[in-house]
Amino acid sequence: MQFGVVGDVHGDFDALDRVLARHPDVAFWLSVGDVASADLRYPEPVAPLYWIQGNNEDFEYIRGTPGLQPGDGHRNLHFLPNGSRTAVGGVVVAGLGGTFAPTWYDTPAAELPYPGSAGVKARTAVAGPVVRPARPVRDDKRRHFVREQVEALAAMRNVDVLLTHEAPRPFFVEAGAGRRLDAGKTAINEVMVAMRPRLHFFGHHHRFSEATRDGVPSIGLDLVSHSYVLVEAQSFSYEKLDTP
Repeated sequence: MQFGVVGDVHGDFDALDRVLARHPDVAFWLSVGDVASADLRYPEPVAPLYWIQGNNEDFEYIRGTPGLQPGDGHRNLHFLPNGSRTAVGGVVVAGLGGTFAPTWYDTPAAELPYPGSAGVKARTAVAGPVVRPARPVRDDKRRHFVREQVEALAAMRNVDVLLTHEAPRPFFVEAGAGRRLDAGKTAINEVMVAMRPRLHFFGHHHRFSEATRDGVPSIGLDLVSHSYVLVEAQSFSYEKLDTP
Protein backbone atom coordinates (compact mmCIF):
# COMPACT_ATOMS: atom_id res chain seq x y z
CA MET A 1 0.00 0.00 0.00
CA GLN A 2 1.12 3.53 -0.79
CA PHE A 3 0.08 6.85 0.68
CA GLY A 4 0.96 10.32 -0.51
CA VAL A 5 2.13 13.52 1.14
CA VAL A 6 1.72 17.01 -0.30
CA GLY A 7 3.18 20.33 0.73
CA ASP A 8 1.47 23.69 1.06
CA VAL A 9 -1.53 23.99 -1.26
CA HIS A 10 -2.37 27.70 -0.86
CA GLY A 11 -5.56 27.28 -2.84
CA ASP A 12 -4.00 25.62 -5.90
CA PHE A 13 -6.76 23.03 -6.03
CA ASP A 14 -6.11 22.34 -9.72
CA ALA A 15 -2.59 21.12 -8.92
CA LEU A 16 -3.91 19.05 -6.01
CA ASP A 17 -6.54 17.49 -8.28
CA ARG A 18 -3.91 16.59 -10.89
CA VAL A 19 -1.73 14.89 -8.29
CA LEU A 20 -4.56 12.85 -6.80
CA ALA A 21 -5.97 11.90 -10.20
CA ARG A 22 -2.54 10.65 -11.27
CA HIS A 23 -2.56 8.04 -8.49
CA PRO A 24 -6.05 6.56 -8.14
CA ASP A 25 -4.68 3.54 -6.27
CA VAL A 26 -3.08 5.58 -3.47
CA ALA A 27 -5.04 4.84 -0.30
CA PHE A 28 -4.91 8.29 1.32
CA TRP A 29 -3.00 11.57 1.32
CA LEU A 30 -1.45 13.75 4.02
CA SER A 31 -0.90 17.50 3.96
CA VAL A 32 1.40 19.71 6.04
CA GLY A 33 -0.99 22.67 6.05
CA ASP A 34 -1.78 25.97 4.36
CA VAL A 35 -4.53 24.30 2.38
CA ALA A 36 -6.95 27.23 2.12
CA SER A 37 -7.08 29.69 -0.74
CA ALA A 38 -6.64 33.43 -0.22
CA ASP A 39 -10.43 33.80 -0.06
CA LEU A 40 -10.64 30.97 2.49
CA ARG A 41 -11.97 28.19 0.29
CA TYR A 42 -11.13 24.50 0.75
CA PRO A 43 -10.85 21.73 -1.83
CA GLU A 44 -13.08 18.75 -2.44
CA PRO A 45 -10.39 16.08 -2.99
CA VAL A 46 -11.27 12.88 -4.83
CA ALA A 47 -9.38 10.81 -2.23
CA PRO A 48 -9.09 11.09 1.57
CA LEU A 49 -6.82 14.00 2.53
CA TYR A 50 -5.71 14.34 6.16
CA TRP A 51 -4.27 17.74 6.98
CA ILE A 52 -2.83 19.82 9.77
CA GLN A 53 -3.23 23.56 9.91
CA GLY A 54 -0.75 25.95 8.44
CA ASN A 55 -0.57 29.60 9.38
CA ASN A 56 -2.88 30.59 6.52
CA GLU A 57 -6.24 28.90 7.10
CA ASP A 58 -9.84 29.70 7.91
CA PHE A 59 -9.40 29.16 11.65
CA GLU A 60 -13.04 29.84 12.40
CA TYR A 61 -13.99 27.06 9.99
CA ILE A 62 -11.52 24.71 11.70
CA ARG A 63 -12.83 25.73 15.13
CA GLY A 64 -16.41 25.07 14.14
CA THR A 65 -15.81 21.67 12.57
CA PRO A 66 -13.45 19.61 14.78
CA GLY A 67 -12.38 16.44 13.03
CA LEU A 68 -14.09 17.30 9.73
CA GLN A 69 -15.48 13.81 9.54
CA PRO A 70 -17.20 12.39 6.43
CA GLY A 71 -20.62 13.96 6.04
CA ASP A 72 -19.56 17.26 7.63
CA GLY A 73 -19.44 18.99 4.27
CA HIS A 74 -16.13 18.19 2.60
CA ARG A 75 -16.43 14.47 2.00
CA ASN A 76 -12.73 13.54 1.84
CA LEU A 77 -11.21 16.34 3.91
CA HIS A 78 -10.13 15.31 7.42
CA PHE A 79 -8.56 17.78 9.86
CA LEU A 80 -5.95 16.56 12.36
CA PRO A 81 -5.90 18.95 15.37
CA ASN A 82 -2.65 19.98 17.02
CA GLY A 83 -1.37 17.55 19.61
CA SER A 84 -3.46 14.66 18.32
CA ARG A 85 -2.95 11.50 16.31
CA THR A 86 -5.04 9.18 14.20
CA ALA A 87 -4.65 5.80 12.51
CA VAL A 88 -5.21 5.84 8.75
CA GLY A 89 -5.00 2.56 6.88
CA GLY A 90 -2.84 1.12 9.65
CA VAL A 91 -0.48 4.13 9.59
CA VAL A 92 -0.39 6.22 12.78
CA VAL A 93 -0.14 9.94 11.99
CA ALA A 94 0.38 12.78 14.49
CA GLY A 95 0.30 16.50 13.84
CA LEU A 96 1.54 19.88 15.01
CA GLY A 97 0.32 22.57 12.66
CA GLY A 98 0.82 26.30 12.58
CA THR A 99 3.82 28.40 13.45
CA PHE A 100 5.91 29.14 16.53
CA ALA A 101 5.56 32.47 18.33
CA PRO A 102 7.49 32.84 21.60
CA THR A 103 5.05 35.48 22.86
CA TRP A 104 2.15 33.02 22.73
CA TYR A 105 3.90 29.70 23.32
CA ASP A 106 2.88 29.33 26.98
CA THR A 107 -0.72 30.39 26.39
CA PRO A 108 -3.32 27.60 26.65
CA ALA A 109 -4.59 26.81 23.16
CA ALA A 110 -8.17 27.59 24.18
CA GLU A 111 -7.11 31.11 25.22
CA LEU A 112 -5.33 32.19 22.02
CA PRO A 113 -7.07 35.41 20.93
CA TYR A 114 -8.56 36.00 17.52
CA PRO A 115 -10.65 38.71 15.85
CA GLY A 116 -14.10 38.80 17.38
CA SER A 117 -13.21 36.07 19.87
CA ALA A 118 -15.79 37.34 22.33
CA GLY A 119 -19.04 35.70 21.33
CA VAL A 120 -18.06 34.29 17.95
CA LYS A 121 -20.30 31.33 17.17
CA ALA A 122 -18.92 28.06 15.81
CA ARG A 123 -19.43 27.63 12.08
CA THR A 124 -21.03 24.58 10.51
CA ALA A 125 -19.05 23.22 7.56
CA VAL A 126 -20.68 23.91 4.21
CA ALA A 127 -20.32 21.55 1.28
CA GLY A 128 -18.45 22.85 -1.73
CA PRO A 129 -15.79 25.52 -2.21
CA VAL A 130 -17.77 28.27 -0.52
CA VAL A 131 -16.23 31.74 -0.48
CA ARG A 132 -16.03 33.15 3.04
CA PRO A 133 -15.37 36.75 4.09
CA ALA A 134 -11.67 37.41 4.40
CA ARG A 135 -10.33 37.96 7.90
CA PRO A 136 -6.85 39.24 8.82
CA VAL A 137 -5.01 35.97 9.47
CA ARG A 138 -2.09 37.80 11.07
CA ASP A 139 -4.41 38.88 13.91
CA ASP A 140 -5.62 35.33 14.57
CA LYS A 141 -3.29 33.78 17.14
CA ARG A 142 -4.84 30.36 16.58
CA ARG A 143 -2.33 30.12 13.74
CA HIS A 144 0.36 29.27 16.35
CA PHE A 145 1.07 26.04 18.19
CA VAL A 146 1.64 26.12 21.95
CA ARG A 147 3.53 24.27 24.66
CA GLU A 148 0.65 22.08 25.82
CA GLN A 149 0.30 20.69 22.28
CA VAL A 150 4.04 20.02 22.01
CA GLU A 151 4.02 18.21 25.35
CA ALA A 152 1.04 16.10 24.29
CA LEU A 153 2.92 14.97 21.20
CA ALA A 154 6.17 14.36 23.07
CA ALA A 155 4.34 11.88 25.29
CA MET A 156 3.19 9.81 22.30
CA ARG A 157 4.88 6.60 21.19
CA ASN A 158 4.50 4.24 18.23
CA VAL A 159 3.78 7.05 15.76
CA ASP A 160 4.71 6.32 12.15
CA VAL A 161 4.45 9.79 10.58
CA LEU A 162 4.80 13.19 12.24
CA LEU A 163 3.42 16.16 10.30
CA THR A 164 4.46 19.69 11.25
CA HIS A 165 4.13 22.98 9.45
CA GLU A 166 7.35 24.42 10.84
CA ALA A 167 10.80 22.93 10.22
CA PRO A 168 13.09 21.43 12.84
CA ARG A 169 16.53 22.90 13.49
CA PRO A 170 18.72 23.49 11.66
CA PHE A 171 16.90 24.68 8.56
CA PHE A 172 18.70 27.55 6.90
CA VAL A 173 17.02 30.19 4.73
CA GLU A 174 18.54 33.15 2.95
CA ALA A 175 18.29 36.35 5.02
CA GLY A 176 19.81 38.78 2.53
CA ALA A 177 23.26 40.35 2.30
CA GLY A 178 24.82 36.89 2.09
CA ARG A 179 23.46 35.90 5.51
CA ARG A 180 21.64 32.70 6.38
CA LEU A 181 19.09 32.31 9.16
CA ASP A 182 18.18 29.10 10.95
CA ALA A 183 14.39 29.13 10.57
CA GLY A 184 13.92 25.78 12.31
CA LYS A 185 12.12 25.58 15.65
CA THR A 186 13.52 23.74 18.67
CA ALA A 187 10.06 22.58 19.73
CA ILE A 188 9.86 20.41 16.60
CA ASN A 189 13.16 18.73 17.50
CA GLU A 190 11.90 18.12 21.03
CA VAL A 191 8.88 16.24 19.67
CA MET A 192 11.03 14.23 17.26
CA VAL A 193 13.51 13.21 19.97
CA ALA A 194 10.77 12.04 22.32
CA MET A 195 8.40 10.50 19.78
CA ARG A 196 10.84 8.89 17.33
CA PRO A 197 8.46 8.68 14.35
CA ARG A 198 9.52 6.69 11.32
CA LEU A 199 9.16 9.74 9.05
CA HIS A 200 8.71 13.48 9.56
CA PHE A 201 7.28 15.87 6.96
CA PHE A 202 7.03 19.66 7.12
CA GLY A 203 6.16 22.56 4.82
CA HIS A 204 5.91 26.34 5.23
CA HIS A 205 9.17 27.14 3.41
CA HIS A 206 8.10 25.90 -0.04
CA ARG A 207 11.34 24.04 -0.65
CA PHE A 208 12.03 20.33 -0.97
CA SER A 209 14.73 19.11 1.40
CA GLU A 210 15.96 15.86 2.90
CA ALA A 211 17.86 15.49 6.17
CA THR A 212 18.11 13.35 9.27
CA ARG A 213 17.25 15.26 12.40
CA ASP A 214 17.72 13.60 15.78
CA GLY A 215 17.82 10.20 14.08
CA VAL A 216 14.54 10.77 12.19
CA PRO A 217 14.28 11.18 8.39
CA SER A 218 12.90 14.71 7.97
CA ILE A 219 11.53 15.80 4.59
CA GLY A 220 10.64 19.36 3.72
CA LEU A 221 7.98 19.62 1.03
CA ASP A 222 7.67 22.08 -1.83
CA LEU A 223 4.38 23.61 -2.95
CA VAL A 224 1.92 21.04 -4.29
CA SER A 225 2.21 22.80 -7.66
CA HIS A 226 5.87 21.72 -7.84
CA SER A 227 6.23 18.27 -6.30
CA TYR A 228 4.90 15.69 -3.84
CA VAL A 229 5.96 12.42 -2.20
CA LEU A 230 4.70 8.83 -2.31
CA VAL A 231 5.45 6.53 0.64
CA GLU A 232 5.46 2.72 0.81
CA ALA A 233 3.49 1.94 3.95
CA GLN A 234 5.40 -1.26 4.76
CA SER A 235 8.98 -0.02 4.43
CA PHE A 236 8.32 3.74 4.81
CA SER A 237 10.63 4.36 1.87
CA TYR A 238 9.55 7.37 -0.15
CA GLU A 239 9.88 8.86 -3.61
CA LYS A 240 9.64 12.49 -4.71
CA LEU A 241 7.67 13.13 -7.92
CA ASP A 242 7.16 16.28 -9.95
CA THR A 243 3.63 17.59 -10.19
CA PRO A 244 2.15 17.07 -13.67
